[in-house]
Amino acid sequence: MNVITAYIWYFAYSHANDYEQKAEAYRQKTGANIELETDPLRTVFDKVVCLLNNRRSKEQIRAWQLDKMMPKRDKVALAYLYFIPKPHIEGTPLRPIVSPMNIPTTGIAKFLDKIIRPLFDKHVRWTTIIDGVYLIRRLETYVENDYLKPTAQLCTFDITDLYTMLPQEESLNVLTEFPLQHGYHKKFYRQIIGGTMRSAFTLTLANIFMWKWEKELVCRQNASYEIYGRYIDDIFLTSNKSLDKINQMLDEANQFHPNIKLVRQIGTSILFLDVYIENKNGTLETSVYHKDAAEPYIVPFKSDHPRHIFKNIIDGALTRAIRFSSTLSAFNEERRSIKLMLLYNG
Repeated sequence: MNVITAYIWYFAYSHANDYEQKAEAYRQKTGANIELETDPLRTVFDKVVCLLNNRRSKEQIRAWQLDKMMPKRDKVALAYLYFIPKPHIEGTPLRPIVSPMNIPTTGIAKFLDKIIRPLFDKHVRWTTIIDGVYLIRRLETYVENDYLKPTAQLCTFDITDLYTMLPQEESLNVLTEFPLQHGYHKKFYRQIIGGTMRSAFTLTLANIFMWKWEKELVCRQNASYEIYGRYIDDIFLTSNKSLDKINQMLDEANQFHPNIKLVRQIGTSILFLDVYIENKNGTLETSVYHKDAAEPYIVPFKSDHPRHIFKNIIDGALTRAIRFSSTLSAFNEERRSIKLMLLYNG
């Protein structure tokens, strides 16, 4: 099967029936979409225009804001839904992708994201994991403060289908009043739960909801001087409690909201983003982690890309190896991997 996404070409080989069954199973599992009998584009467009004009007439928004958010009739289109395989996960499940670039609410989403995301980022930066380097720095501070004991457990958990299962009624009204529209197999669907991964405002909306969800868990971690950090739908935390108490805490967190379900991993060694982290009898060890399904492809050196691109690839890979490797042996192993990657790509 040849899948064309909004940004890249994605090639995967699979039986069409298997693909269809997995896509249908996902829709049945989440219950996030309902099929519509008619094309809702004109109705949604008219509602958005009416809403914005009403706000402007009441002087609740300014002329330039209206211009930023007002959809263009000749450019609007429904979002379309497609699925791409996740080969790094056993069973090769599908990842739902929705392309909302020209939907009537795109201008509203971009405007809201631009004004709200900076405020959110400012107030929750200390619980947000930006990348692997940021997490390692927090872990190093954790070690310096003598919180890493030989018995300390490392825990990660993934929030299942965060964007799809985001409860609309408890989020911002703008997305509940005008749910995003989806099209699949020439049928029309309305998303009744969650938001669109590629919508400009969905990430901010999800972060706002998750901040409310995680408050109790953050308070518990802070009270015991433990680490808590979240990268979108992946969460990392440390704990010096017993496994039974950690599991009890996470079982309780799993009950915070019916739509938010966690898949956990607990141990003295853990994988998070692109970092391998291990508590080796009270000593922190870290190194670069590569997913098993990740193939060592980079821009071929024979390509006609600007020469500085290739230098940046090498510099970036070596810099990551230096930052992530807590031991010389870990650095040398990653250095060999980089060398093989470069040889493999000519």
